[in-house]
Amino acid sequence: MARADDQPSSDLRDRYLSTRHLTDALARPLSDADAVIQPHEDASPAKWHLAHTSWFFETFILRDHVADYRLHDERWPFLFNSYYEGEGERHARARRGMISRPSLDEVRAYRAHVDDALVEALPQLGEDVRALIALGIEHEQQHQELFLTDILAALHENPLDPAYGEGPPVATGEAAPMGWTRHEGGTVEIGHSGKGFSFDCERPRHARLVAPFELADRLVTQGDWARFMLDGGYSTPSLWLSDGWAWVTENGIEAPLYWRRDDGEWSRFTLAGRRPIEPSLPVTHVSYYEAEAYARWAGARLPREEEWEMAASNADPAAGHQLDEAGAVMPLGAGTMFGDCWQWTGSAYLPYPGFTPEEGTVGEYNGKFMCGQFVLKGASCATPRGHSRASYRNFFYPAQRWQFTGVRLARDA
Repeated sequence: MARADDQPSSDLRDRYLSTRHLTDALARPLSDADAVIQPHEDASPAKWHLAHTSWFFETFILRDHVADYRLHDERWPFLFNSYYEGEGERHARARRGMISRPSLDEVRAYRAHVDDALVEALPQLGEDVRALIALGIEHEQQHQELFLTDILAALHENPLDPAYGEGPPVATGEAAPMGWTRHEGGTVEIGHSGKGFSFDCERPRHARLVAPFELADRLVTQGDWARFMLDGGYSTPSLWLSDGWAWVTENGIEAPLYWRRDDGEWSRFTLAGRRPIEPSLPVTHVSYYEAEAYARWAGARLPREEEWEMAASNADPAAGHQLDEAGAVMPLGAGTMFGDCWQWTGSAYLPYPGFTPEEGTVGEYNGKFMCGQFVLKGASCATPRGHSRASYRNFFYPAQRWQFTGVRLARDA
């Protein structure tokens, strides 16, 4: 659950408004047509993200805790609820791209309505409600990243390879050789320390026994991945888990998502349009299956969740290349623990010992997804600044790869 930590309402208001402003800024380059596209079931239209994050504040703050508040439109909760069973029936996820109306401008007016009402009510709200607002801010930051990865997927469907925005100059050269950092292990504590915000799935903090291990000092790069492909990585069954090999063969997978080969040369689609492979930059948009196969090919393995968190305990979460007002939305390096891309671990997304979901409908936020998914750590180039910490647990199904997901290797010491 969000913890407001007794911060003044003015500070919470500023955080709320700055978060909402960034979301609005991310949507500014889009037309109404851009904002309605749903490229696949995992992704949502940009317009839906704008409305859903507003629905969250309207539902759990304004409707439930502000006397005499009236919904902006009583029909819209059916459209913009995501998966909260406690909020009743909702529009099918796979058909969100069919919501051509309300228009993008109407959704923007909805956002303004919710902002005005919440800011006006904030000084009178109690600590528990302010904690819900803090949760809503973190929730919207998650959707800012989803907004970008989903618009990338949508624009990729266009054969013209249109760009969402400008990117940095194309990187040339190779990354430095991969090195290894030894960690002696021992009994370590992982999970949230209790200071600042945390999601319920990060708690409670608890002890784990960790054997000595080594962690790569950089991420796997596009150049590394090209060598894996050249060596038959996608055509060697012995490298793959059974489910992974079935996924490769059934779907004709031969490269990371958004990679394409023309006249023998590989390129990849990015938010800055189509670009050549940049060997020194991290590989992104790979599934757990691919990450695990690559690790076997490299004579290594994926780090366990507790190993990654132990290694990152003294790292600066703000040191990586993460989304800010400048709109940095491409991986720019390969050495940081945080930023550039989410890093697959070999750990299943399961509850920590003593885990208790939050009370009420917001308790559906994390706990009910603790089945069949894997934990990712760190942050990506599309993660808002301030939204990463060592205890953060991202999670996806093993075949999903439309997010900025990448690989850092580990091995037993």
